[in-house]
Amino acid sequence: MSRPRIGITLDSEPAGGWSKMPWYALRQNYCGAVAAAGGLPLPLPHEPDLAAAYLDGLDGLLVTGGAFDVDPALFGDATKHATVKTKDRRTAFEFAMVKGAIARDMPLLGICGGEQLLNVVLGGTLHQHVPDVFPDGLAHEQPNPRTEPGHDIEIVQGTLLHRTVRTSRMSVNSAHHQAVKDVGPGVVVNAKAPDGVIEGIEHTARRFCLGVEWHPEYSIDPGDDRIFRAFIKASAA
Repeated sequence: MSRPRIGITLDSEPAGGWSKMPWYALRQNYCGAVAAAGGLPLPLPHEPDLAAAYLDGLDGLLVTGGAFDVDPALFGDATKHATVKTKDRRTAFEFAMVKGAIARDMPLLGICGGEQLLNVVLGGTLHQHVPDVFPDGLAHEQPNPRTEPGHDIEIVQGTLLHRTVRTSRMSVNSAHHQAVKDVGPGVVVNAKAPDGVIEGIEHTARRFCLGVEWHPEYSIDPGDDRIFRAFIKASAA
């Protein structure tokens, strides 16, 4: 049985560090989680004009996270918080890929920044800096290693996420300072942290269109593996 082809968006860095030239980067556990769930991981360079051609060759799309932010102008904010760091070419590419995948009803999983971008593409908005909005909230940029949980989340019953993970509570890691504020049309919130920060979204009119704020590729909670298996199963259908 052939493996569904899963496009995985890369991160990018300017010259310096690993190479004297600009370079792409991707943690191995993104690819490992896709492969372990039965998919064929295919990393995607940032070529916005080739988005349609990429999508023609894919069965599913995984939009990864990274140490950068969605440009506030994309969701209607006229000002930019001092902490916001953008990667414009990456965002342009991912925006085109997400928009195209949604139009095709291609299974899509957005992780951390990928969830935030998904919400923006679907017409939603973001909190630019969570500590400003939730000053007494949890440490969403957790001080302990990302291989450990940072906090629990409550999952909304009846949602795709709830049907997928088969539990109403998960322990998750946390590595973000932006978060979903308002969701777009047809989008529902499927998970929240105890402090009220939105931890997951999904589009109810699509067969598998899911965004999670944590990083299930680390496989910290049994629900993490179930998310990847459900994503790959939908991509194989």
